[in-house]
Amino acid sequence: MGRKITIEPVTRIEGHGKVTVQLDDAGHVQQSRFHIVEFRGFERFVQGRPYWEAPVLVERLCGICPVSHHLAAAKATDAIVGIGPEDLTPTGEKMRRLMHYGQMFQSHALHFFHLASPDLLFGADADPAIRNVIGVALMHKDLAVQGVLMRKFGQELILATAGKKIHGTGAVPGGINKNLSVEERDSFLKGPDPLNAKTMVAWAQGALDFFKDFHKKNKELIDGFAAFPSNHLSLVRKDGALDFYHGALRAITADGKRILDDVDYNDYLKYIGEEVRSWSYMKFPYLRSLGKQSGWYRVGPLARLNTCDFIPTPLAQKEFEIFRAYSKGKPNNRTLHTHWARLIELLHSGEVIQDLLNDPDLLGTDLVKKGKKGREGVGLVEAPRGTLFHHYRINSDDQIEMANLIVSTTNNNEPMNRAVHWVAMNILDKQKDITEGMLNRVEIAIRAYDPCLSCATHALGKMPLEVELYNAAGDLIARKSR
Repeated sequence: MGRKITIEPVTRIEGHGKVTVQLDDAGHVQQSRFHIVEFRGFERFVQGRPYWEAPVLVERLCGICPVSHHLAAAKATDAIVGIGPEDLTPTGEKMRRLMHYGQMFQSHALHFFHLASPDLLFGADADPAIRNVIGVALMHKDLAVQGVLMRKFGQELILATAGKKIHGTGAVPGGINKNLSVEERDSFLKGPDPLNAKTMVAWAQGALDFFKDFHKKNKELIDGFAAFPSNHLSLVRKDGALDFYHGALRAITADGKRILDDVDYNDYLKYIGEEVRSWSYMKFPYLRSLGKQSGWYRVGPLARLNTCDFIPTPLAQKEFEIFRAYSKGKPNNRTLHTHWARLIELLHSGEVIQDLLNDPDLLGTDLVKKGKKGREGVGLVEAPRGTLFHHYRINSDDQIEMANLIVSTTNNNEPMNRAVHWVAMNILDKQKDITEGMLNRVEIAIRAYDPCLSCATHALGKMPLEVELYNAAGDLIARKSR
């Protein structure tokens, strides 16, 4: 007869997931899985709708990263109206970039200060009642305040470029529907401290210094926790630079060999397949050239800093050089170094925002271009959590007849499973029970990827994380949920 253990603190992961662990006859961990157990099916919901509605429909997938879906869909519908990324007006492209980098800034700030920092500041074995953003606010007030205001700054940028902080309408097929006014620009550049671009860059540097200091004092934890080799994939600019808005697809192995050498993302189906497994609603993407077993890959901040050649802003480039030197120029496969990479991207986003705000093109009035209309379009961006794919085909009545989305968290599905298995093998296998500390470590492993399970599974509802333990006969012997 199995026993059931339940605890109720709210987790810091968005969506709904479950972890199961299977033991062998000797009581050792044999298999562990991260299940996604809810479903929405947005790829079917948009069928039959006019293609120009796609940018404002698909962003309803998520309230966490709607700008990413908005812009990926806009890029795909750009292609349908005959406009490539290089064909946008200067104002159209730069307003989209400001929107996108504003989202990257606020999302990375939200994740680090609100979701990840409690694990670093209090540790995995701390009481969940204090190991949360409220605990951070009580014990590290300055850090918490900075996190709130950095997110506010990014959200205000989204409001100014997209018309709304969540589910905006700024991007349209072929361009953008508003420019930036002089007053809006000056409010971000010259606004009262601390809500101005200069202070945001300084605070981003401060957050990075905080992490590096923590890393120096906790190398064993940061370097060893859930570390494993993997392939890495992202967009890179034509010259190999980090670029969140546009680029070619590059993929490398765990030791740095090129798998995809800056290929056109319009041909992504030639290179990437998706496997369906019976125990999860989330698919498992893989590189076709390597097959299902070994072709899985990571996306997101860690992958981006592994695949790019340099970062095109000075402060972030200096930090990138330190980051790459730590792994002696080789790809970095340490899961918790994702937080380090995310903060370098936070700094880079602040620098890009500052540069864009000083660009007079944001004040231009030439917003939209149209070309020769087609029937199909693919749009990719680097979302906060990683590479995001949108692909649409329309019929003769301008209605969407096919939609395919591969979202960032889906791309990270196998790596998240590997991270959970690492915790099961290294923590659970030794203590033989689902303790509070083990459950927290499962969350830390998953949380490093900043998963948005609503996007990935098209999941509905808040997330409890449930962990179940089965013996060799398949009997449930323990369960904990939150």
